[in-house]
Amino acid sequence: MPTGPRRTGIANLPLHGGKAPPWLFERMVKLAREITIVIVSDFGPDEMLQRLSHPYWFQAFGCVLGFDWHSSGVTTTLCGALKEGIKGMEKDLGLFVAGGKGRTSRQTPAEIEEWSGKLSLNPEPLVYASRLSAKVDNNAIQDGYQLYHHTFIFTKRGSWAVVQQGMNDDNKYARRYHWLGETVTDFVNEPHSAILSEGHSAALNLVAGESDSARATITDIANDTKPENLLADLKKITTLSLPAHHPIDVSDIHPDSLSKILLSVYERQPEDFERLLGLPGVGAKTLRALSLISELVYGVAPSYRDPARYSFAHGGKDGYPYPVDRETYDKSIEFLAKVVNKTLLGISEKNDAVNRLRRLGLE
Repeated sequence: MPTGPRRTGIANLPLHGGKAPPWLFERMVKLAREITIVIVSDFGPDEMLQRLSHPYWFQAFGCVLGFDWHSSGVTTTLCGALKEGIKGMEKDLGLFVAGGKGRTSRQTPAEIEEWSGKLSLNPEPLVYASRLSAKVDNNAIQDGYQLYHHTFIFTKRGSWAVVQQGMNDDNKYARRYHWLGETVTDFVNEPHSAILSEGHSAALNLVAGESDSARATITDIANDTKPENLLADLKKITTLSLPAHHPIDVSDIHPDSLSKILLSVYERQPEDFERLLGLPGVGAKTLRALSLISELVYGVAPSYRDPARYSFAHGGKDGYPYPVDRETYDKSIEFLAKVVNKTLLGISEKNDAVNRLRRLGLE
């Protein structure tokens, strides 16, 4: 599978309301279960994590299960079908799924701890990974997408992957964030295996490699500058008229409302940006304020590069707007076709699955 950030196409993921009809979801659950059983049996649970963290394979998986390829709903429905499909088989598979959409996402730490207790597994690294990945994508990356879905998949030996999605209320599109634990060497420096969808606005990207100096400066500011001095700088900044191309809007930063959290950060003295990000109460506005001070007072700017690294083909057979990466797409479909052929599906459901594969272009 390709690992680089090469762009090969575009897909818009419109936010679709409603739910998958029960007759479809029931079949998705069954097919997701059989495919997962075959992958884990033949390749092990870590292979399932790797494939779920790969954007092309994840999307192809959703298509095979019968969901619209271009819909944002493929993320929440696929993850829900996977979680429901392996229910009762988790220990046998060595694969566990926590979290989900909306309120269910907030149960993720409790679900991790519950399974860890049954497995004699230390839950702390997993809970930390779950919480920090959400904080990164909601706060350290400010790209206009608010998280509403968080699924955490892990194995009995502690490997993990994250699939989470955010929505943009203004443009009504979604963005999906993939993480693979084995490739994360630093939670706040290029930690993702993939981020999907084209950018629709400038982003504050504090986990970009080129934001390294800004992360250090932000942490130093929070540790070494008294809160009253920070507030004074913020009040000065909010009176500035920033250039039209500047991606941070100062109009929603209210210095007085940040005083408590800035004091809390100053008292705790976080060692680095990762620990600063992980502190309770440190959210998007706090980081935005500290980023502005770093840039406008100290001259150290963070990255405003949109973090999306992958996109899909929307049409594209004529090479517009980008050529379709047919080799990668075909490999994903071919792999899934072999998996389906090895499952113990009923004849009618197997035919349905094969027909879906053919509609994706595999004869």
